[in-house]
Amino acid sequence: MQTAEHSYRRVVWPLAIAETILWAGMYYMFPALLPDWEQDLGWSKTELSGAFTLALVSAALLAPFVGRLIDHGYGRRVFAGGAFLGVAMLLTLSRIDALWQFYAVFFGLGVAMSSTLYEACFAILTHALGTRSKKAITLVTLVAGFAGSVSFPSAHALAAAFGWRTTVVVFAGAIALVAIPLIWIGSSQAQRHAEGQRHATSGNASQALGVIRTPAFWLLAVAFMMIAIDHAMLITHILPILSDRGIHDQAAVLAASMIGPMQVSGRLAMMAAERHVSTLAIAMGCYLTMALAAAALLGMVSIPGLVAVFVILQGAGYGVTSIMRPVVIAELFGRANFGVVAGMLAIPFMGGYALAPTLAALLWKTGGYDVVIVLAMLASLCGLVCLVMAWQSRAGPVPG
Repeated sequence: MQTAEHSYRRVVWPLAIAETILWAGMYYMFPALLPDWEQDLGWSKTELSGAFTLALVSAALLAPFVGRLIDHGYGRRVFAGGAFLGVAMLLTLSRIDALWQFYAVFFGLGVAMSSTLYEACFAILTHALGTRSKKAITLVTLVAGFAGSVSFPSAHALAAAFGWRTTVVVFAGAIALVAIPLIWIGSSQAQRHAEGQRHATSGNASQALGVIRTPAFWLLAVAFMMIAIDHAMLITHILPILSDRGIHDQAAVLAASMIGPMQVSGRLAMMAAERHVSTLAIAMGCYLTMALAAAALLGMVSIPGLVAVFVILQGAGYGVTSIMRPVVIAELFGRANFGVVAGMLAIPFMGGYALAPTLAALLWKTGGYDVVIVLAMLASLCGLVCLVMAWQSRAGPVPG
């Protein structure tokens, strides 16, 4: 037992630290540096957000392919290769001076994200650890929940002192020197741990994708897409949104940085409550909490103190969502072919993320950030309805 626990830790802790660095350096880097790019490069929010949309579209489209590779035992190579590509793209980003180059780099970052962020990591953990994967996923998200807290203040301080180009190089260095070695260590341990207990994987891709013929798949796809739209619209524009609400720049950076710790707090609360509350109830709570967070953001114009309520609710709600997505997928569709099924469901989820930054920029341009916030709230409520319908449409009774 002690040996098994030691092996478990050698899988989970390296991947947890690596995910923190990857999220900070490749994902949160965009909202953290958005104001700097807008000021220095002279491109609009819509033009800049379009590049991030392209990155997330490319990540979404590649997700099933990445999941299939992981199902067939190539997780370590896929994970490490994606991180190497991310380093190359960040170094290239530090040298760009044209909008088309900015878009080309973010397309490459999207490819890197598809094989390095949560979807790929969770697939590796699910295959390696089986029923223990929920605990592992929770631990990874607890640690990686601080990625925003790392990215926002460090990007702000580095950009102010040395410029955004040097900041991007620093992020690339952190991935190259810390994240990639940890990925190799953790993935190697996961590969060894999975021997003899890997779930059956269909050799026939069409058989593995048979779940797409079920209503539960499509309802869950919409539910995941809606939660992604809510969070991505708000988080990618968080600094200008808070500025629009009358929050000072330093306070806005602090608020954005605290969303990560609130994600961790939400996950800890889930761990305390999960023995007494069903998976469905926890997942429903995520959607309701994020809808209330958007309502607090709307009221912030009159009551600035609601910024704390927004940070707590948005962070906690979305933090638990990161754990519940793979858990819900496994409960509804099983763990066989988990990588490819999760990859297919990552398309609408990442598609929502891809759509959200540009959609938010366009809505801001036409109606201001109030319209963006209202749409985010409606997206959460729509997702809640679809989640409940997906659960009810599965085979068997709905857990209480």
